Amino acid sequence: MQPSSWQPPIELSEQEEQIVKRIRKAKLFVFLRQHRHELLDEAFQEELAGLYRKAERGQPPVSPAILALALILEAYTGVSDDEVIEATMMDRRWQLALDCLDTEQAPFSKGTLVAFRQRLIEAHMDRRLIERTIEIASQSQAFGSRALRAALDSSPLWGAGRVEDTCNLVGHALKKVMRVVAGQQGRELAEVASEAGAELVCGSSLKAALDRDWDQQVQKDEALILVLQVLRTVDAWVQRLNDQEDKAVAEPILAIAKQVEEQDVQMSEEGKVSLVKGVAKDRRISVKDSEMRHGRKSRSVRVDGYKRHVLHDLDTGLIRAVGITPANVPEASVTEAISADLDWQQVALKELHIDRAYLSSRLVRERSDELEVYCKAWPVREGKRFSKQAFVLDWERQIIRCPSEQEMLFVPGGIVRFPKATCAQCPLKAQCTTSAKGRSVSIHPDEALLIELRQRQQTPQGRAQLRERTAVEHTLAHIGRWQGRQARYRGVRKNLFDLRRCAVVHNLHILARSQQNVAELQDAA
Repeated sequence: MQPSSWQPPIELSEQEEQIVKRIRKAKLFVFLRQHRHELLDEAFQEELAGLYRKAERGQPPVSPAILALALILEAYTGVSDDEVIEATMMDRRWQLALDCLDTEQAPFSKGTLVAFRQRLIEAHMDRRLIERTIEIASQSQAFGSRALRAALDSSPLWGAGRVEDTCNLVGHALKKVMRVVAGQQGRELAEVASEAGAELVCGSSLKAALDRDWDQQVQKDEALILVLQVLRTVDAWVQRLNDQEDKAVAEPILAIAKQVEEQDVQMSEEGKVSLVKGVAKDRRISVKDSEMRHGRKSRSVRVDGYKRHVLHDLDTGLIRAVGITPANVPEASVTEAISADLDWQQVALKELHIDRAYLSSRLVRERSDELEVYCKAWPVREGKRFSKQAFVLDWERQIIRCPSEQEMLFVPGGIVRFPKATCAQCPLKAQCTTSAKGRSVSIHPDEALLIELRQRQQTPQGRAQLRERTAVEHTLAHIGRWQGRQARYRGVRKNLFDLRRCAVVHNLHILARSQQNVAELQDAA
């Protein structure tokens, strides 16, 4: 059967009023108790119920509205799934919000909560949670309907998987192969490792078992060769397994070890094995989380994991959309997903405030004429010779004019090369170029925008507009408070779910603050 709708009381009981008076912190519990019927109205509950297949037999599952509310509170309080179940029985604030005061039994099990979360992710209904907060805000006079002025920025999110070097990655994967096969066969790990010839990688510490001087390159290479020999031995052993189920659990993990070898190890013409210099493109850095990557938020900040992106409404303070990318992926790549979320909300951007990392994004490159982009332009290179800014671009005629009044056609995204004969005879050549081939000027695909940005930031008003973007940095700090510095889950999709529900927590705080301000104004009147 489909779950029945949740219809908790709207008015507070005497017991609930006493609990509300005692709550000094964590006021979101109070706000959710007072407005849960608006957030989880009947129409939205029907959407959530659609996550479950209709069944003629069996007991109806717990109302998905209760589970959705529990997932929001889990993000708000930063507790685990087990602690959620405990809180529903021990914490009166949780009981207040979930309408289960004085219960002696949890309203749902951990398995039910985990299964609902998976359904929510698979159906992309976590995006609808953000949309519900925006829909509620749009019904309030404190927000109203406005053209969207938004700022987009990112912050680092360290991955939940352990980051390891090449030897430990291979060794960890091989030990995991031994462990899953041992579990499948009901045997001890040491027994299976001995049979497979993998005792080296199944101890408490691979580096201790190798016992090398890690400051000596020769000994490091010897250790790598030993680990790779174990990989070959285990690979052959897996292929000899008679039970297909044993093979089925072992081969995917064995493939991880092979992937690490392929990305990190090279062999010279003489047959010498060594590590690849530098970091391989899209290098896997964790056995447990295949999507974590090395990346940089800045030159001084390296990220091992992901980047979280937030689109902040500059007028309301609400989060409109969020995104998660591996740390090595350019920031601009997230804007396709951000655009899709805005399309679902049927809202168009009027202003977009970004940093330079997003200038190559879809939102900028494919922008409409109505969209204004605010961003600090790339700095002009100062030198002894004419910079590109000394050349005049005639956009109507698509002509570039040099300081000596020579004209050439240009194409956005191309390179203009002035004839070497013309440059050789030019009286300003010494101030322009030292190249015997003549001066060349590269035209950015969005050169017109860059010129506009440079001109704008020369004025006090333009610089004030650039400073509006700092609001999204404060929002990212709030998100970091609830989601934390390190990812709760493994993989992009689950961490996107976590980021979305943290965005819901942020938006609910904005709504609660707005309601409080309205109440204070009414009291003053």
